[in-house]
Amino acid sequence: HDHALMVALAICSLVLYLLTLMLAEKLSSNTVDAQEVELIWTILPAIVLILLALPSLQILYMMDEIDEPDLTLKAIGHQWYWAYEYTDFKDLTFDSYMIPTTELPSGHFRLLEVDHRIVIPMESPIRIIITANDVLHSWAVPSLGVKTDAIPGRLNQTSFITTRPGVFYGQCSEICGANHSYMPIVVESTPLTHFEHWSTLLSS
Repeated sequence: HDHALMVALAICSLVLYLLTLMLAEKLSSNTVDAQEVELIWTILPAIVLILLALPSLQILYMMDEIDEPDLTLKAIGHQWYWAYEYTDFKDLTFDSYMIPTTELPSGHFRLLEVDHRIVIPMESPIRIIITANDVLHSWAVPSLGVKTDAIPGRLNQTSFITTRPGVFYGQCSEICGANHSYMPIVVESTPLTHFEHWSTLLSS
């Protein structure tokens, strides 16, 4: 963003200078017909666009790759709930349904709370593989900066790291059917010791 703003500032300054120059001085016929000037103002914008694109492409590439994640999680979209598999564990799978309003405990968020939360260790690179079993879904948790489509027959991958303990809420953000808005996602970030205790209890 700062890089793009500096480039925009330089371009605006140059254009303002040239406009002022054109208003203050009369252009000669040599300047009007100069093919060298036309060549420069054709090639220069292309170079500027390349300089703007290269840092963005580098950041996109770095964001998409995780060489050695600490935990791999698979999310499968169904109509209308999520199923999760902790692929690093032998038998750690569960379905996650929204808690109906009539059964919601006091103090919990309506339409956002689920019966089984995703529990992850904080400060650990998490890779999540996302797919769907029936129609298009989208696994989105805005507070974690994650939004990836779940497509039947295809595996999409994304990654994130939580830097603090907490509970992060999201929803399916694809119009997948009548109960599209009833597919909440709850991610609970805990210290590693708490995660190990939770995974042991759920596996046993």
